[in-house]
Amino acid sequence: MRIAIFGASGFVGRHLVDALQRRGDEVRTGSIRDPQAGAALAEGCDAIVNLAGEPIAQKWSDDVKQKMERSRTQAPRALLDALASVANKPHAYISASAVGYYGTSEDATFTEESGPGNDFLARICVAWEREAQRAADLGMRVTRVRTGVALGAGGGVMEKLLPPFKMGAGGRVGSGKQWYSWVHIDDLIGVYELALGGVDGALNATAPNPVRNADFTHELGKALHRPTIFPVPQFAIKSLLGEGAVAVLEGQRVLPQRTQAEGYVFRFPTIDAAFADVLR
Repeated sequence: MRIAIFGASGFVGRHLVDALQRRGDEVRTGSIRDPQAGAALAEGCDAIVNLAGEPIAQKWSDDVKQKMERSRTQAPRALLDALASVANKPHAYISASAVGYYGTSEDATFTEESGPGNDFLARICVAWEREAQRAADLGMRVTRVRTGVALGAGGGVMEKLLPPFKMGAGGRVGSGKQWYSWVHIDDLIGVYELALGGVDGALNATAPNPVRNADFTHELGKALHRPTIFPVPQFAIKSLLGEGAVAVLEGQRVLPQRTQAEGYVFRFPTIDAAFADVLR
């Protein structure tokens, strides 16, 4: 396949580019900041994978929130508008999304059939997916990959977690009751390959065994042979991330029901197996 990837310089993008090149695909990488250049890059490709977006894991000022929204709505809208005039359009448009689509809950369970939440992250994800769906008007098959907490070496959340945990200063965050719907980076890439293979609609890229933060913390400490006795209070997270603390202090229990029904078999279905591989 010939695949155009936008947002390829990020943690997920680097892994996806490597995986696709290893299997023999031709990969073109670019930016959607220039929609005309992006459309030219994608012309003649079999598929587009759009991973671009302002990082969520930062302190949310009004300016940052606007960048988060614009990068997921206005930027892909401009790209698709530019693609409308391209003669040889891609056949598929694969868009990143996030489990934040479902909102947060300590007791609910969400699948691809569940409706959206109504907090800031959920509204962004809804708008993000709505813009992606516009690709169908151009004759493209559309897939939305709703990703959980991605675990892998060399970046992502593990890059931030490992230093304090290795020093024995790790611990649960807040109450520890919030759900973490996580996914090993290899399985996340596997879900993108499933999407590229012909599956449309929404796919949850989350392992089939989500865990609460307290269990996540315990398993990481166990894998590192370090204690996890220093809880991180809510006020500390809120001071660091502001309104963005919701991404850490609240969560959602998300199951990959449709992903598995489409035939995907997770290589790392449990958190202990995922940590053992990441820390190997």
